[in-house]
Amino acid sequence: MKKLTAALLAALLLLLFAVPAFAEIEVEDESYYQKFKGQGISINVYNWGEYISDGAEEGTINVNKEFEDLTGIKVNYSTFASNEELYAKLKSGGANYDIIIPSDYMIGRMIKENMLEPLNFENIPAFKNISSQFVNPIYDPDNAYSVPYTWGTVGIIYNTTMVDGDVDSWDILWDARYMGDILMFANSRDAFAIAQKRLGYSFNTGNPDELEKAAESLKEQKPLVQAYVMDEIFDKMQAGEAALAPYYAGDAITMIADNPDLAFAVPREGTNRFVDAICIPKGSQQQEAAEMYINFLCEPEVGLANCEYIGYSTPNDAAMELLDDEMRNNPIAYPSEEVLQNTETFLSLDDDANKLMDKLWTDIMSTNEGTNQWLIPVFLVLCIVASITINVVRRIRKKRDSMY
Repeated sequence: MKKLTAALLAALLLLLFAVPAFAEIEVEDESYYQKFKGQGISINVYNWGEYISDGAEEGTINVNKEFEDLTGIKVNYSTFASNEELYAKLKSGGANYDIIIPSDYMIGRMIKENMLEPLNFENIPAFKNISSQFVNPIYDPDNAYSVPYTWGTVGIIYNTTMVDGDVDSWDILWDARYMGDILMFANSRDAFAIAQKRLGYSFNTGNPDELEKAAESLKEQKPLVQAYVMDEIFDKMQAGEAALAPYYAGDAITMIADNPDLAFAVPREGTNRFVDAICIPKGSQQQEAAEMYINFLCEPEVGLANCEYIGYSTPNDAAMELLDDEMRNNPIAYPSEEVLQNTETFLSLDDDANKLMDKLWTDIMSTNEGTNQWLIPVFLVLCIVASITINVVRRIRKKRDSMY
C-alpha cells in the first residue's frame, strides 16, 4: 500500500512538473511561444532606460520574466540613454544584439546604412494590433524593418513652485532668471531641435547656416544650464533639484505622479512627435526568437502593461481598448488634434548634416565659452553680497533688540 501510494505520488509529481509553466498574462496563442522551449536559447535586448514594465512596483508585470517563463528563451537585457549612444555602440561592433528600440529618425539612418535586418512578419502575427496610422511610416515606408513600440511628444517639464508665469515657449529655457535650475537634453538631435524650433527652423534642416545658428543659441544657453541629462532627469526633477527641463511626455507622466508640483507644457512654437520602434540589428544570431519577442510586445496585455508602467502612448489598438478612461483621456499622453497638428517628426538627415551636427555638438559640450558666460561670476558676486548684507542686518537687529 505504501509502495502504491509512493508510486502514485511520484506519478502525480511528474505530471505536475510536465505541465508547461505559462505566463500569467493572457496571450492569443500559447502554442506559438513553445517552439524554442527547452533549447537553451537566449536573446540580447537593448532598450532605453526606464522603458519596459519590470514588475518593480506592486501590481505591475515583469515583461521580460513573463516572456522567459512562457517561451524558455532567456532575455539578456541592457539599456542605453540616447539614440546616438545606441548608434555608436552598434557602429563600433563591440556588442551583438537581437532586439533594439531606436527612434524614428535613427531607424531611417540605420536602414540607409544597412544596419537592420528585414523582418519576417509571418513570425509577428500580433502586428495586426498596431494602428493603421503607424503602419508604413515615413522613416520605414515599406514597413520592412520596424514595429512601433510607443509614441509621444516632447515638451517642458517644470516645477510650479519654482517657475513664475506661463510656460508656453521654448524661450523660457534661455531665461536668465532660472540660471542653474535648467536641465537640457544630453543628446544632440533633441537639443538642436529645440534651438531650431525656437529660431523658426525645421527640425529636419540640413542648412549649414541654420545648424550653425542653432549651435550658437545652444552656446548662449549653456551658462544657464545646471546639467545635460537623460535618465538623470527623474531624480533631479522629482526631488525638486531643478525648475525646468525639456523631455518626453511619457516620462513627464511618471515624474508628475511622484511629484505633484510638476507640470508639463507643449510650447506654442511647436514640438517633436516621435515613434520608438522595435528592430533587429544586422547580424542577429537569433532572428526568429527575436521576432517572437517582438510579437510578445505586441500582445494586448503586454502593450497595456508597458504603456501603463512607462507612461508613453501606445500605437497598439488592442492595448488602447484596455486602457482605463483616466489614461486614455490624459492630454499629456494623448494630446488634442490641435497640439498634434503643430508637431513635426524627425527625419534621417544626410551625411553632411549629421557630421556637422556632431561636430557642433562636440564643440558645444567641450567649450566653456558663451555670450552669457559673464553672468556666472556676476551672479555669484551678487549672491555673496546678498548673504553678507543679510548677516549684517541680522546682527544689527539682534544688537538693537538686546538694548531694550
